[in-house]
Parts: sequence; C-alpha cells; structure tokens
Amino acid sequence: MSPKQKKKLIILGSGFAAYGVIKKIDLDSYDVVNISPRNHFLFTPLLPSTTVGTIAFRSIIEPIRSLRKVRFFMGECLSIDHQNKKVKCLDKDSGEKFDMDYDYLIIGVGEITNTFGIEGVKKYAYFLRELSDARKIRVKIIDCFEDANLPGLSEDEIRDKLRFVICGGGPTGVEFAAELNDLLEEDIKKKYPGLLQYTEIILVDAAQKILSSFSQKLSEYAMKVFNRAKIDLKMNSIVTDVQKDCLTLKDGTIIKYSMLVWATGNTALPFVKDTPFEKDKNGKIITDNYFRVPGYDGIFAVGDCSEIKDKPLPATAQVAQREGYFIAKYLNKIAKGKECGPFRYKNLGMLAYIGSNKALADTPQFKGSGFNTWIFWRSAYLTKLVGLRNKIHVLFDWIMTSVFGRDLSNF
Repeated sequence: MSPKQKKKLIILGSGFAAYGVIKKIDLDSYDVVNISPRNHFLFTPLLPSTTVGTIAFRSIIEPIRSLRKVRFFMGECLSIDHQNKKVKCLDKDSGEKFDMDYDYLIIGVGEITNTFGIEGVKKYAYFLRELSDARKIRVKIIDCFEDANLPGLSEDEIRDKLRFVICGGGPTGVEFAAELNDLLEEDIKKKYPGLLQYTEIILVDAAQKILSSFSQKLSEYAMKVFNRAKIDLKMNSIVTDVQKDCLTLKDGTIIKYSMLVWATGNTALPFVKDTPFEKDKNGKIITDNYFRVPGYDGIFAVGDCSEIKDKPLPATAQVAQREGYFIAKYLNKIAKGKECGPFRYKNLGMLAYIGSNKALADTPQFKGSGFNTWIFWRSAYLTKLVGLRNKIHVLFDWIMTSVFGRDLSNF
C-alpha cells in the first residue's frame, strides 16, 4: 500500500493504551501520528521505585521517537473538529498552535489525579504520575534529611522535618510508602545515623483498609506488614484542607508534614471534559465494545479516559494496554477487509509491592503474599517491560541497589 493510500491515524497520548496501539498497529496500512506532551512511554508500575533510587529514571522509559515510521509531535490536543476530522493542538514549549487532519482518531490521554477541590493540594502536595514527579519527590526526600541533619535542632524540630504523609491507600500510595520505608531501613539508617528514630511515615485514606481492590485477606496482610514497619495507617480519614506544612482531617485532626504525596483517585482531564461525547458520572468517554465513540465516525477512546457502556473495567495499566492492543487488531483487520469480534475482558489479576521484600498477588490462578510473591512480582514486571534495553537496565539497577545501596546524592 502506497503512502497516498494509507489512512491517517492520529493517536493522542503516550501511556499504556496509546503505546499499545502504536506497538501493534500495521504501519504498512496506516500513516501513524502520535501527539503527546510527553515524548516517551513510561512504565508506571515501577515509578514508585524511582522516587527513592531503587531504579534509575532512565530504566523505565522508552522514547517514542525510537519507533520507526511513527511521526511524533510533542504537544497537547485542545479540541476536536469532528465534522472536518481535524484536531487542534498546542505546542506547550513554543505556545504555537497547529491543526492536523485524520481519518481515524484514538483518544488515549489518560486521567489526572483528583484533588477533590482542595485548593492547597495543587500548591503544596507532590503527585506521582510522571517521571518529573518522581524526580521532585526524590530531591525533596533527600532535602528533608539534609535539613534535619543540621546542628542545633531540637527533637521536635527534627521530627517535623522528617514526617512524610501519603494520601491514598491504593497501589501507588502503598508502593511509595513501601519504597520509602525500605529507603529508611536499608540506607538512611547507615548514612544518616541517629535520624531514623525521628522519622515518621503516615498513610491517610478514606477507606477502611489499604489496597481495597485486593482480597480482604491480602489487604489485611498488607496492613500487618505496614504496622510492623511502624507505618502509621489512618483509615476512615478524609482530608478537608491542605496548608504549606500541615493538613486537616474531617474530624479536626491536624497533621504536620515535611512532605505530602497525594496519590488518591483520578479524574478526567479538562480536554476530555470539554469534548462533546457522552460521558459517565466520572467524566470518562462512553464507548461501545470496540472502543468506538457512538455518533462520531472514526473516533475511538481507550484507556483510563474511557469506559465501555455499562461495563466498567479497572483503571490499571494492564487493562489499558490490552485495550490498546485490541484497537490495533481491530484497525488492522479493517484495513484488510476482515471482521473482528468485540473486546472481551479477561482478568489477569493485580500485583503490589508492600516493602521489606514482600509483595501481593491477587490473580485468578493464585493469591499470594510474602517473599516468594515478591520474586514473582519482580519477574512479572521484568517480562512486561518494553524492550530489551529496559529489562537489562532494571535488572542491573536491582542488583546494584542490593549490593551497594541507593544513591542519596541530590541532583
């Protein structure tokens, strides 16, 4: 098929869903353009590990431009002109706007963290969605210990500088708390002698238990591990206000912090909210079983920003990736004049790291916890990483951290 005969496919986003399409689409049948404010794919399941130096930042990214025959433009979509089949975009660096035509459009822009209308969250809290977020968190953690190590401080002043609060008891919040506790026990204890006794990790969540999407037995096991690690769990706690160095709970409790990481639920991007498509109560774009947006020819929505009508699926990387693979398969068959059945979801389970070389696995085949499950957790993610380069980097990082410890340089 010559380039003139190819249908133009624009993919918005570079997360698991969008990248899944890019990896599986037939580039001989489609002229593929990817538009995203991020010029790399990020393996988010291992993002918490980068915040404390267990894994290097470079190890979990795959540059989009390394993909041959895929044109990439770094920017974000402002609006969709569905009648003329155009997208209007913005280059965030230069501020210049540009339009692009499409035959097929795939919206895979994901979501953003929900701040629940609490104004201080955006101003004072750290998020954990992008590599830049992880880098900021890492720098802040080291700054906290350097500040607490200065002479002449009282014990109360030291404690205030070493109180880390995490809002959110889902996988992101729990895994970050686990990685942070590993850092304390394995590296801070050696390199900042005397400070460990003043350090606190507090995890706040509105639910009754952490990792509520896991089985009750596994969730309770995770809570026991955290309790043994002296991570303070404040369940059934709703944050109502966030200030520069403290937050307030619904019951009036005030918690001081040196660093606040906000890892609560997600919400739709303003761009998605502004689209004319039908949406669910959470602002996700409603699609059919093929991820087509009803009433809008050639437009698909996939991943966390979408939901199949009356069939909500977990907002996980695994689900988003499989949705992306399906759309690529569907479009590939269309190009060849073949039929394709609807998307069928098969639950492959969930994994979570809970610290101290322990993990959880909640899958249809088995439910596991502890050290052996941690080995399984590492093996599973190692195989899921994109590209041989990333697999080698992550394996090397794990070995180096195990042998030499984490690098606590502030850079």
